[in-house]
Amino acid sequence: MTTVSALQPVLAKFLRFALVGVVGTAVHYCVLWLLVEFAHSSVLLATTIGFGCGALVNYIMNHRFTFASDEKHAVALPKFMTIAAVGAVFNALIVAWLLRHTQLYYLVIQLFATGTVLLWNFAANAAWTFRK
Repeated sequence: MTTVSALQPVLAKFLRFALVGVVGTAVHYCVLWLLVEFAHSSVLLATTIGFGCGALVNYIMNHRFTFASDEKHAVALPKFMTIAAVGAVFNALIVAWLLRHTQLYYLVIQLFATGTVLLWNFAANAAWTFRK
């Protein structure tokens, strides 16, 4: 098997993961925006709450669509949420650092954090949560 053909299943899975992530990210960003703009919440609190909401959406879709897992929710959900919690910490650290050290708009900062955390979430979930 060539290196390219060996990578195709991983790339296909990553693309499904990213597509699912678009939906979870939309939930995350909507919650973030609503909490900041209408509830006058801090960006860090709002992004953390939004991240959690998006993570729940991502779990449901990844369990079914991305990884087609037959793992029981009682086993897979705690693993997924552990990885999501680490991702939420990474997200908050990136957002906090960029808020302090740049003049970027908070949603632009969130885009950068999302792209970075995406890589962690995929690798960790593929290796641990939904490993076959």
